[in-house]
Formats: sequence, structure tokens, C-alpha cells
Amino acid sequence: MMDQKVRLEILSNRFQAIVDEMAQVISRTAHTVFVKETQDYGAVLVSRNGEVFAAPRRYGVLMMVGMPMDGAISYLGEDVQEGDIFISNDPEATEGMCTHLSDIFLWKPIFYRGNLICWTWSFIHVSDIGGRVPGSIAPSSHEVFQEGIRITPQKLFRAGKLYKPLLDMILANCRTPDQNWGDMKACLAGLATSEARVVDLVDQYSFEIIDQSVDDVLNYAEKQSRRIIEHVPDGTYHFHDYIEADMVGLGLIRIKVAMTISDDEMLLDFTGTAPQVRAALNLPTYNKTGHWMLITGLVNWICTQEPTIAYNAGLVRPMKVNIPRGTILNPEPGAAYGARYSTSHKVCDVTVGALAQAVVNELPATDSGQGSILLVSVPDMKTGGSKVSVIQPIVGGAGGRPMDDGVDGTMVILNFLKNIPTEIFENEMPEVLIHHYGLREDSGGAGEYRGGTGIEIEFETSVPYTSITSRCMERYVFGPPGRLGGEPGATGYTLFNPRTDRETNIGKIDVLEMQPGDRLRIGTQGGGGYGDPLNRPLEKVAEDVSNGLVHQRTCENLYGVIIRDGRIDKEATRKQRAKLQAERGWNEPPLFGFGEAREIYMSKWTTEIEDALSNAIKDLPIQLMQFLHTRLQRDISTMLENGENVNPKRVEAMVKQHQELMLASHA
Repeated sequence: MMDQKVRLEILSNRFQAIVDEMAQVISRTAHTVFVKETQDYGAVLVSRNGEVFAAPRRYGVLMMVGMPMDGAISYLGEDVQEGDIFISNDPEATEGMCTHLSDIFLWKPIFYRGNLICWTWSFIHVSDIGGRVPGSIAPSSHEVFQEGIRITPQKLFRAGKLYKPLLDMILANCRTPDQNWGDMKACLAGLATSEARVVDLVDQYSFEIIDQSVDDVLNYAEKQSRRIIEHVPDGTYHFHDYIEADMVGLGLIRIKVAMTISDDEMLLDFTGTAPQVRAALNLPTYNKTGHWMLITGLVNWICTQEPTIAYNAGLVRPMKVNIPRGTILNPEPGAAYGARYSTSHKVCDVTVGALAQAVVNELPATDSGQGSILLVSVPDMKTGGSKVSVIQPIVGGAGGRPMDDGVDGTMVILNFLKNIPTEIFENEMPEVLIHHYGLREDSGGAGEYRGGTGIEIEFETSVPYTSITSRCMERYVFGPPGRLGGEPGATGYTLFNPRTDRETNIGKIDVLEMQPGDRLRIGTQGGGGYGDPLNRPLEKVAEDVSNGLVHQRTCENLYGVIIRDGRIDKEATRKQRAKLQAERGWNEPPLFGFGEAREIYMSKWTTEIEDALSNAIKDLPIQLMQFLHTRLQRDISTMLENGENVNPKRVEAMVKQHQELMLASHA
């Protein structure tokens, strides 16, 4: 008789092997570069009640353990039989399983001798799902109807037979039907593979043992997760940061969290977070415990603390959330969701920022904060239609770590997004030529452990009416904060027709049209530095300068290292470091290095003022809440710039005055 603990470990690894193989099948059979190269797809096994009990740790999207499947399952009711395959991309009908329309989910039940064992689940991010712009996603979209066709949970296959009218309707409403169907068939291959492997496993062990083991691996991960959380000091830790919505005229949008640790559980309370917006930045979480787009940074922290933890939804069970309805993290139906990753990543930054106050030496500095997808659409001169493709994921560097530098050119939080080889992209899209793609000098924040560098990419189009979108561009206003004396990373930039008399710094992209000969150059952010830059070994600084990662002026002004004729001048360096140490205003390193721009902003826009505005509008109808938040944020900013006194009582009075004026106009 096999020991129960031994069997649990064996089956946990068998479940892991099944989803790994499933993910590999999808990757190897996909059609678009965004799936087969960048790997924006998912593959998981799901319990009967909707919890992920096995997810890949090396292939596809690696953050799916907190994906809530219960809403989609309940939507289906009891009309489920062998051979059925379901499809949806609708955030509202699935209650936060889907989070924007570009993610198409395909899933099927796995039966054994007439009994439902579990579900096998997959998704792919399609390059186009219809809507107002090529690629479907633009930050300026303000309602879901602008973002493409919405598919409520339906049967794509009925008892093993394709329901072609549904497929035809979906493909008729997108710009890349052949590519989309090719990627969907890759998902179908993955589902078939995982179904066969699960049935083989049941044949080997019995239905009863596998059924019990699904619950056991979930409970095991929960137990491990609670043990890790238990070592965090009890208390409530506050942090906030801002989504930069200036490209759609909305300014800075606050994400605020109060993280309460109590024994082996945490509560993430997002009260005070900005209302939902008239832009594609809304994140439909439906207030679900451990929702995957709220807890990514926390899951990474747990996996760092316990690398062998069972990787499933059990580890997010202790992560409770409270998100007021009508906020950007829990919007009302009908909102636009396409660029919701900007919001998700900012949530990661604020939750990690809160946790870093409790366990100071366990978390890295802030990474670049940008998980943008650079997408191009060109006219297809042969068919008269459009060709749509991703050029690259436009991410920046990772934050410096407690024991090592940040990773250059990518982020830990998005390390599953692989870059696309230039040759492969240009072969599929010869109308676009990549001129430069490499690391960005002097972008990583200075620190004892340097922040990872960002990237730079420059490309040119040869055809008219080339359309560019790059959703989720972030940290062009405030650089990623450093940690424990580290400096913030560099902000991003976008240059249109660089090095010409038409060069323009256009900032974040919404939708950009390019004509033949036009060029675009984008530089992404570096991660924040970790620890005092004056403690960085001299040889490390010199090596960074030699490799083109740190500029000479940064070497001298932030690291205090003097290099002459390629050699370190140790005496001059000693004097320079002593001088820099005497000039700075702290003896103990600050926990966060926000940088001058954000320090100035926070000195004017105090937490008290922001809280007063949030509290004054929180009970209003959503449209009025949105309007007043935007209008008063603008008015208060003007008042603060003019040196006027703004306090919570004045903010409350301004809200009341605007309400009265609007009521009077409708009388």
C-alpha cells in the first residue's frame, strides 16, 4: 500500500507533467508569432468547482493559478456531456475568468465512464477579435462594444461535432480569421492531449483516488502558502501608485491598497482606488478571492520562499480581497477592458510595495512597470484586407534584487513573454523593417544591485496606412521606484521619425498611423535599483560602463566611481564617494526611492486630498462619479499649481457644488 504523502507528491508531479505537455502542444502547433513565439497562451487543469489544480511553470502564461473558472461553469448549467467544447471571451458572462475580449478561452469536460473528473482549460490571445482598431485594443476605447465581438459561453463542439455556424460568426467578425482559427485548433490539440493523459492516469489509479487527489493537491498548496504568510508580522500596510492615463486625457489614476496580515491570511482592501474610467484600463475582477490579475507579485514572492510549492489555486486561497463596486478594479458591466494589464501591473506594484514594508529584505525593487504589446497592421496588397501581427512585447528591466542585479531587458513578473526573433517577424511582415533592437544604456536604477536595463527598438514601414498600437505603455511620468537607497529606473520614451527634422517625442501611443518611410523608436524603462549605489563594488560599476549599460556621468554622479583611461582611479573614487555621501540627506537608506518628479507630486497631491476626493464621490452614480473625478482632479491640480490652499473640507465643498449645478441644469 503506497503511503498517502508519497502518492500525493507523485500525482502532483503527474498533474504538472500533463499541463506542461498540453502547453507544449499548443505552442508547437500555433499559427501566430504571438502564441508560438511570445507565448501568450494558457493551459491548465481545473477542478469540478472551478479551481486550477495544475498549471505550467515554464510554458505560456505563468500566472494562471488564480484564474476564477466558477462563473463560466455556473453559466453553463447542467447541459454538459462528453465531447462538448466550450468557448468564450466575455469578462461579464464569465465573471472575471476572461479579462478582455482578445483572450479566447476553450475548455472541455473530462469524463471517465460517465463521471466528470475535471475540466481541461486553455486560452490564446488572438491578434485581432474585431472592433474599432486593428488588433482590437486601444487605450481610448471607452466601452466594451468598441473592442470586438463578445462571445458568451457557448458550445463550439456539441458531443464532438463542430457547430460551424458559431465558428463562422466569430471568424467573420475579425480581421485575421485564418490565423485565429489556426491558434484555436492548437488549443483543441492541447485539450485532446490533456484529456487522454488524465484518462490514462485514472486507468492507472482509479477514479476515487484521482478525484480525492485533486482536492488534496489544492489543500496541500494552501497549507504551504499559509505557512509562508504566517511569518509576516501582523499589521496593516498601506501603499499606492498611479496608472498614467495621460494618453487618453485622464491624468494619473490612483491604485490604493491596505494589506492586512492576520496570522496566516492576508486581506487586500482597495478602498480609495479610483473609479472606473472612460478608457480601456478597467480590470474586471468581480471581487474574486486571489484573482490572478491582483496577486501576481504575491504569488511570485510565495514561490520564491518555497520553490517546490504545489503550483495551483490552493496557494491563493489565503488572499482575500475587498474591492468597491464601480472602481477601476471592479467596474460595472459595459466598461472597456482591452488595456487592463496596465492596471493589473500597477496592482502588482502596490501589493509588493505594501508587503515590502513588512518583510523588508525579501522583495526586489520595482520593475519597469510596462507590459506593452507593440502591434502593427498593414494593408494586404494581394487581398485588399489587412495583415496584423505583434512586433515585440515592449517590456523593460526588472528591479534590483536583494542579492543580485535586476534582469536586463525583461521583467520577472512577465518573464513568460518571450521576444520574437527579428528574422521571423520580418519574414511574416516584410513591409516593416527592424533597424535596431537592443538594451537601453543608463536606464536601470543605480543601486548596490543595479536595476535591469530597458530595451530600445526602432523600425520603419514601407507601405501606406500602417497602423500601430502599443497598449499598456506605462511609467513615462514617474520612474520605477528604487528600494533601500536605490535610485528609480528611467522613464520611457517614444520618438516619431528620430534623427530627422520631423523628430517628435510623442509619448505613449494610442493609435498611430505611419506612411512609407516613417520610423518609430521606443525606449522602455529600467528597473529600480536596490541598496545604496555607493556600496556597489567598483569592478561591477566599471564593467557596466564597459558594456554600455551605465553612462560615464552616472558612474561618477551616482556610483561615485572615477574611471580614467579605462582604469579605476581608487583615490579619486574614495573622495568622490565621501563627497556624495556627505551631500545626500539621509543616514539610513529610505525604503523607497520615488524620484524627484513623484516626490514633488506627492507633496502637493497629499494622501488626505486624494482620500477626500475619493470619499466625496464614492456613492454617486457611476457616470457622475467618473465625470466629477476627472473634472475635479483637473481643477484641484490647477489650484495646487497656483499655490492655493486645498484641504479635505474644500474638496468636499467642490463636489457638492458641482452636484448642485448639475441638478439645477436638469431641473
